[in-house]
Amino acid sequence: MKKGTRPLPDRNAALKQYRGRAGVYDLELALFEPIRRRAVALLALQPGETVLDVGCGTGLSLPLLERGIGARGRIVGIEQSPEMIERARQRVRQRRWANVTLLCAPVESAEIALKADAALFHLTHDILQRPEAVANVLSHLKPGARVVASGIQWAEAWRWPVNLFVLPAALRSVTSLAGLSAPWAGLAEAMPDLQLKSMWMGGVFVASGTLPVRR
Repeated sequence: MKKGTRPLPDRNAALKQYRGRAGVYDLELALFEPIRRRAVALLALQPGETVLDVGCGTGLSLPLLERGIGARGRIVGIEQSPEMIERARQRVRQRRWANVTLLCAPVESAEIALKADAALFHLTHDILQRPEAVANVLSHLKPGARVVASGIQWAEAWRWPVNLFVLPAALRSVTSLAGLSAPWAGLAEAMPDLQLKSMWMGGVFVASGTLPVRR
């Protein structure tokens, strides 16, 4: 590791973490549903569009994404945990969605065979801290594509009661606290127009922007 660089999230630890959480994940995430709805709404999806659901987990975002893109659209979900993505597959089978493709792979090595109109990173701290993962997603977006990321972050130090909520949530869902003060920083480097909104007294962020059009 080069001097001054942060350690990357631990993939093996993450796989173990989500193997244990898969069965209760949907229940645990109920508190964050308003954040999910806000994030998906900011994608401004249109019928017929293609969207990447990055770190799709058990597929909790799929119904909202389906509502936006309709039967003519397409969703590609990416998730490295076999236990989590199996629950997403069950959700797809139950809803009989024919326009959802699920890839079980680390995001940085996922083979995404298309260019998408939008991408969602919801509660994906470890993914956002891997530059190669962010780069792989952005390289499979069309110019001008919309990107939204949402999740937990450290609030200002004086809001320590908020951080007492953030800390256990982080310990339950990430493998490294590095970058928690600005989880969206990697996206900001690629999207100069990234807009940041802090919620829940600074303990949650929603960042949205568009991929620059190269000329």
